[in-house]
Amino acid sequence: MSKKVAAIFISYFIIISFIIIVGSSLVLNYDYNTVNICYMPSDHEAALFVSNAQNQYGKENIKTEMVQFQKGGDIMIAMASGHVDVGYVGISPALSAIEKGVPIKIISGVQTEGSGIVVSNESGINSASDLVGKKIATPGDSSIQYLLLTYYLKQNGISVDDVDIIAMEVPAMNDAINTNKIDGMLTFEPYVTIASEKGAKILVNSDEILPEHPCCVVVASDKFIEKHPDKVQKILKIHENATSYINNNTSKVPSLLPDNIVRDEEIERKALSKYPFISGLDKDYEDRVMEFMNLEVELGLLKQPLSKEQIFWEG
Repeated sequence: MSKKVAAIFISYFIIISFIIIVGSSLVLNYDYNTVNICYMPSDHEAALFVSNAQNQYGKENIKTEMVQFQKGGDIMIAMASGHVDVGYVGISPALSAIEKGVPIKIISGVQTEGSGIVVSNESGINSASDLVGKKIATPGDSSIQYLLLTYYLKQNGISVDDVDIIAMEVPAMNDAINTNKIDGMLTFEPYVTIASEKGAKILVNSDEILPEHPCCVVVASDKFIEKHPDKVQKILKIHENATSYINNNTSKVPSLLPDNIVRDEEIERKALSKYPFISGLDKDYEDRVMEFMNLEVELGLLKQPLSKEQIFWEG
């Protein structure tokens, strides 16, 4: 196959992939007065759900279209199309997209930590060394959970080639571990807590693997930032207000989250209390993101370092 034919094939593949991804979610509203916000079904995005439930966007006269995706990489493909304005997404897919030239910037942190390795009680896994030869699921190799697993294995002198790492949609992981189709998973909340409450075992939480690591972030397209800086500022204030509400009213938050996340409000309260929610960008947070980015380079998940100017919006 010639390089030209290969390039054409890849271009068509990307276009078709985007159509399939969007078609399997919601039809995006291309009304230019509407802010299209993408997210994943995770309580890491609780600030977005709280904002929406409390009509904080409406109070600021911001019309929104909320679009759910199952993977952060899919959100980045959607944003690369130019038709998505804002995304609540993991730091790893965001950095990978920026490296590939997707015109976005991180405008705020969302939360830190909040993931964990969960294993079946029948897996025989009691330590890192027991992961060798086992089938472990992550949301995919562009996810922060994949990085955490890769780093945890390296910390313990284990190659990723020695573990059967598979990609799986997060909502399906808990059923898979309960039926022993997988031995373990590195997933995010509330699925870590749900699994442990159902009898699985938490091998290690992500704050033990990489303390205070960044996780989800708010990203905005360069086009949206350039054309609507006032809306960006309002969205940041809304995010800040919702984050403050979560940190001060954690027990009330489950009632404001979507039904497809909250199976049991008490379990959800436990999950939400395990990790901190944050807003905005400050030097300390940006420095931690840069350290995380350098770790991705070290592990081969990014090809080259990125600068702060490439990553962050300094509004």
